[in-house]
Amino acid sequence: MKRSFFCSILVLFLTISCKNDREENHALEVLEQVQNTFAPDKRVALFDVSLEDGILTGETNLEEAHRVLLEKLKAADISFTDSIQLLPAPELGDTNLALVTNSVANIRSEPRHASELATQALMGTPLKVLKSSGSWYLVQTPDGYLSWVDAAAIVRMNQSSLDQWMEKEKVVITEMIANIYTDETLHEIVSDVTAGNVLELTGISQLGYQVALPDSRKGFIPIENAVPYEQWKSTRNTEDNALIQTAKLMMGSPYLWGGTSPKGMDCSGFTKTIYFLNGMVIPRDASQQINEGELVDTDKNWENLEVGDLLFFGVPATAENKERVVHVGMWIGDNQFIHSRGRVRISSFDPNDENFDEYELNRYLRTKRIRNKPSEHILSVDQILQ
Repeated sequence: MKRSFFCSILVLFLTISCKNDREENHALEVLEQVQNTFAPDKRVALFDVSLEDGILTGETNLEEAHRVLLEKLKAADISFTDSIQLLPAPELGDTNLALVTNSVANIRSEPRHASELATQALMGTPLKVLKSSGSWYLVQTPDGYLSWVDAAAIVRMNQSSLDQWMEKEKVVITEMIANIYTDETLHEIVSDVTAGNVLELTGISQLGYQVALPDSRKGFIPIENAVPYEQWKSTRNTEDNALIQTAKLMMGSPYLWGGTSPKGMDCSGFTKTIYFLNGMVIPRDASQQINEGELVDTDKNWENLEVGDLLFFGVPATAENKERVVHVGMWIGDNQFIHSRGRVRISSFDPNDENFDEYELNRYLRTKRIRNKPSEHILSVDQILQ
């Protein structure tokens, strides 16, 4: 009798255990499906969620992904406890937005100055603030990039304050590197600025513009270094001459890993800056940019390329390994492209040209055209500043 009883208990235990294992495995499959659907690229989507002992933990800024995950688990009759933290974090209150108030904000992969530089954002760029860690904030840029910024580089605000700032008259810096001064004497500097910085316009004189920075500092900038925003916006275009002239203004600028400004830029930061200064916001990294636009070439048929086309370089896919996209440049015609490698430079695919670049020729992958190719991942500057 006792042996029969213990056997029954053992069978019941094993049955429950197998059911729990199947349920947990199914739950993990659902979790993976949702993550692959909503957050395939961790650089632009935060879905750090795990399941253990029937408890969902972690965090996400994707409200829809969270909702779909719960719905799928309930539909599969899987029992669970939801302890996922939805971002922005509640402790931020309603000040979960921000404006960059330094000429260039360095945005890092971890909340410390010694961490890798992930990207940059220019003065006047609106950001979403997701959570804090000490004096650092996890933010999301208009192109979706997620990384950490020091509190000193931004001013936090609520939606109402940001809307008010958006409605004010503004100026855009056009000089690659310039200064804001306390007054027209130009004796004392308030801040440095770079091309693409956006400031509130508070007054105009024959000599320049009275401006206010996003953190309410005030100053003056000479008239040759900026233009009113509406005028700047109406003159932005991606015609051949505009792209080439903008790119060449940065000739010799130093390579900076994570840089996306005239102060220093990596390869994709350079192409991003060229297009931004001509009114287009394109994805941050080369491995993201290559997914946009129309395929133009894969066989080194340079006659098919147009000014503004993006050339991608790297390691082709093999049976064992995926393709690796490691570099990008912009075609400027006459068998030449401009890119940031060591510094901003012009290279050629003509063996007789003094700038012949055999190194890049040997790792060429393909060319994409993004001009006049609509995409949900390519915005106009006006879309982020209205």
